Amino acid sequence: MGYEVEVRNVDGQVTALGWAGPYTLVVDRPREQGGGGRGLSGGQLLHLAVAGCVSNDLFREAAARGITLRRVVVTADGGFAGDPAVSTGIVYDVEVEGDADDETLSALVRHVDAIAEIPGSLRAGTAVALGGARVRGTG
Repeated sequence: MGYEVEVRNVDGQVTALGWAGPYTLVVDRPREQGGGGRGLSGGQLLHLAVAGCVSNDLFREAAARGITLRRVVVTADGGFAGDPAVSTGIVYDVEVEGDADDETLSALVRHVDAIAEIPGSLRAGTAVALGGARVRGTG
């Protein structure tokens, strides 16, 4: 399964819209970093990808085990350092409430931590490569 996404800036501004199929979001930089402050930064999107994946996988894996989850909260935190800045790592915390005992829910969380696609991809060092570039200057 492939996931093609696209980001396009809006009206010559730093602010951009991101698309993944029929879904959109706003991508931007904070005002103090030269952006419009209207959307999520790349670093926030990286952390959100981890949290969103873990949340989705908790529901998927719970359903496969006949467990109904009532509440899932995933908080991902981390930073960036260096020049150029790179991630200093991501730590996430999970809160789960459902119709199983604590031991079963804890086992579910551990299982999802081991199989969640985005955290697993980052842990394995997913390759990222520039596929091409089309440029058009004024001179």
